[in-house]
Amino acid sequence: MTYRYSQKISALKPSAIREILKAASVPGLIAFAAGNPAPEAFPAEEVREITAKILAENPVPALQYGVTEGYEPLINAVRDWLRRDNSVGGEGDAVVITSGAQQVMDLACKVLCDEGDTVLCEDPSFIGSLNCFRSYNAKLAGIPIEPDGLNLEALENALKTGKDIRFLYTIPNFQNPTGATMSLEKRRAVYALAQQYDILILEDNPYGDLRVAGEPLPAIKSMDIDGRVIYAGSFSKILAPGLRAGFFCAPAEIAAKMVVGKQTSDVHTPMLVQLIVYNWLTQYDVHAHIAKIQEVYRRKLNLMCDLLDEKLSGFFNYVRPQGGLFVWGSLPDGVDMLSYVKACMEKRVAVVPGSAFLADPGSATNCIRLNFSTPGDEQIVAGVELMRQVAEAI
Repeated sequence: MTYRYSQKISALKPSAIREILKAASVPGLIAFAAGNPAPEAFPAEEVREITAKILAENPVPALQYGVTEGYEPLINAVRDWLRRDNSVGGEGDAVVITSGAQQVMDLACKVLCDEGDTVLCEDPSFIGSLNCFRSYNAKLAGIPIEPDGLNLEALENALKTGKDIRFLYTIPNFQNPTGATMSLEKRRAVYALAQQYDILILEDNPYGDLRVAGEPLPAIKSMDIDGRVIYAGSFSKILAPGLRAGFFCAPAEIAAKMVVGKQTSDVHTPMLVQLIVYNWLTQYDVHAHIAKIQEVYRRKLNLMCDLLDEKLSGFFNYVRPQGGLFVWGSLPDGVDMLSYVKACMEKRVAVVPGSAFLADPGSATNCIRLNFSTPGDEQIVAGVELMRQVAEAI
């Protein structure tokens, strides 16, 4: 039988990262290509205690249908947490619990974009979001990203010349894949440009709590005085990605439309998951846990970067990030990036080609992305040494 696929899905290609990760199960492979939290970062015992108590004492709410917006006590806890720690969320905003932050990107595009509309995005950017936007046949307009965030001149030029721009997608904190953090000045300027050209901002902040150096910066959403920022957050990096728990804070009118979109997707986020997150947020010292995982990532980031400085200086050029999970760098002119990636894989070190993250995957790049959170310390040491051996052999 010949199968006919929709135009929306026919043009999509499998995630390069997911394809690489299929090989990560091979014994002995060092996975610098992943983006998983460190195994030691999971509060597994706390989750076990919470789950056992829920199922033993009051299982019915965990096993029953829920409302699409989310479990109300969890919504209130997230709202309080956002206001207290991030100054995010005003009287005109609503908070909705989602099945991971990735669903926020899907719902935003579903609600705001018609086929052929334009989404501005950092270039490079998170492949999961880019593919989500592509799945709605949105046109991606990439804005170059610098060590301190978006290139403002390029952004304004895109706003001046672009057509049917629906929103700007940005990851201001420890951006994936570059690890860049948008400066305070640029955050203010980006919001001012959004006001000037009357567009929305989709602010994705999955890594904000993983700061290991420098001072915290205010969210763009905290500057939102006229209801133009949708703020996406996640529990994947501070609790557990397997729970698939995320949320958004958005102007109530937009949030209501996104709720309708969620009803046609998964009805509601699983109730057991929401109850686990609620009890964890309200019964345990979350800030102490975040401080603990920050220390884990500080050590692992510094270990990888110190080794890169020692063994690959002059070959792998990068800016040490202040947090997050990734190190992004460029190879020397004349070195074929894809050949280097392939040679690393043959040495059993998996890294991600930078082309996977481009708004136009056909564009040229000599960059690669490394992840330091997933591998153990011994693997980081061995992996960087193997990268050095590959570099010397080129």
